[in-house]
Amino acid sequence: MRFTNKVAIVTGGGRDIGREVSLRLAAEGARVVVNFANDEASATETLKSIESAGGKAILHRADVATGEGSAGLVEAAITQFGARIDVLVNLAGGMVQRRPLAEIDERFFDSVMSLNLRSAYLMTRAVVPHMAAGSAIVNFSSQAGRDGGGPGASIYATAKGALMTFTRAMAKELGPQGIRVNALCPGMISTSFHDTFSKVEVRKTVAGMTPLRREGRAAEVAAATAFLASEDAAFITGANVDINGGLFFS
Repeated sequence: MRFTNKVAIVTGGGRDIGREVSLRLAAEGARVVVNFANDEASATETLKSIESAGGKAILHRADVATGEGSAGLVEAAITQFGARIDVLVNLAGGMVQRRPLAEIDERFFDSVMSLNLRSAYLMTRAVVPHMAAGSAIVNFSSQAGRDGGGPGASIYATAKGALMTFTRAMAKELGPQGIRVNALCPGMISTSFHDTFSKVEVRKTVAGMTPLRREGRAAEVAAATAFLASEDAAFITGANVDINGGLFFS
């Protein structure tokens, strides 16, 4: 119960990895604010799972890539659970669509960068005034940020690479306040993300190349998130941690 009496915000917390992160933090005692943008049904299912297990959580719909949305999410957390926020997990993001360079217009570029990078910046800016020493931020980058991503993922990979740099910068800036900032860089994790954007044969090939010979599980990523957010990682900050079964070594 590493998060007893602590408040955690999980952006994109309603499904897939976000759901597992929300469930894990709640199971360890956190009061969780589960953010979602569109998929209310999945977020509601996540909330029911937390409550049925005896945990405490609320849902809040917000587009955290906007100043209004990020500020509103933080305000909802404070209104419900008090003035202090202990954990922020910046999970909101996505590829949107695979596009080669010739098909990337400015609107698409801006939308992908906003979803993956601007959202983390805005949430961090909104949350930090309500964090005390011992608080933690966990950003979600990607293996794509390490290696440039697969075909048509250039802007997604660019955003995730920038998020790794933002993580390091915030670790330096916020460290004197006792706030730790780390990031996870997942590889091939079995989620609806890859159901949407990766072909079955590609997934099988990647799993076969992975030293552990399988895809990762969302619950495994959630366990790593909880570690980085907890006092067990009290002297870790500015780290971009790979979780890919050994497929890629940074």
